[in-house]
Amino acid sequence: MRGLKWTRKTTRKVARELRRLNIRVSAKTVGRLLKKMGFSLRVNHKILESGNKNPPSRRVRNRQFRYINQKRKEFASWGNPIISVDTKKKEKVGRFKNPGVSWEQEPYGVNDRDFLTDAVGVAVPYGIYDTERNRGFVAVGTSYETPLFAVDSIALWWKRYGRSMYPKANELLILADCGGGNGARSHAWKYHLQHQLCDPYGLTVTVCHYPPGASKWNPIEHHLFSHISSNWAGKPLESYETIVKYTRTTKTSTGLRVRARLIRKSYDKGEKISASNMAGLVLTHHKTLPGWNYMLAPSKM
Repeated sequence: MRGLKWTRKTTRKVARELRRLNIRVSAKTVGRLLKKMGFSLRVNHKILESGNKNPPSRRVRNRQFRYINQKRKEFASWGNPIISVDTKKKEKVGRFKNPGVSWEQEPYGVNDRDFLTDAVGVAVPYGIYDTERNRGFVAVGTSYETPLFAVDSIALWWKRYGRSMYPKANELLILADCGGGNGARSHAWKYHLQHQLCDPYGLTVTVCHYPPGASKWNPIEHHLFSHISSNWAGKPLESYETIVKYTRTTKTSTGLRVRARLIRKSYDKGEKISASNMAGLVLTHHKTLPGWNYMLAPSKM
């Protein structure tokens, strides 16, 4: 192909090309005719599931959505906590351009290139969103997104805030994506939930995973992460303290309030859990889509 494809041309340029073919038409008429034929300016949509050779059918996905809604209603009626968890996009820490605009007398000066070698480090924000109380907690890690980091973040939330907000609760519902540190197939995720959350605090933890490619339905994405991104839009994330500050000051008119903590602990990737350790878990898979729904109970001492 040479030149600009007609699908990228303005209506004025399309009209000019048509006039060369002795078809006299105005730019407004071109726009009207394109709309009549179902054309409009569109952006790319992230709807294709990459890396998943056998994506679940729509019937299976809808079944899981219905099951998650059922569990949410059950836990809400019992007064037990429901949290939505996920890792926000990793951020390079330093004088890097951050998308968005902000009211300033002078623009921020940032690096002309986004080289990781120029960064102070990488921030890994792991979020916990309380769906019933509209409260958020973000653990800002400085290492890697691992199952142990994910569970440490949830355990920290429960120790600092969760158990005081739900003093009578002995059950917890976790809504999570299928991949990442809290992946449905991760043995380390289940192992650490048992030993970092269930056993120390006597909690029975139910986990429901959203199907692959359905992370946008996870409540944390729209109810927490989007607001944090808006709060620091246009501001270079110069330090870890800056990231924590903007996270903590995130608020909405609907009552969202957010707490944040910096976790400087180093986490190692590729942790392996032995079969004998997995056999020691008090793990029960649900009858409905057991690969995505299961429960961990405290060990009997």
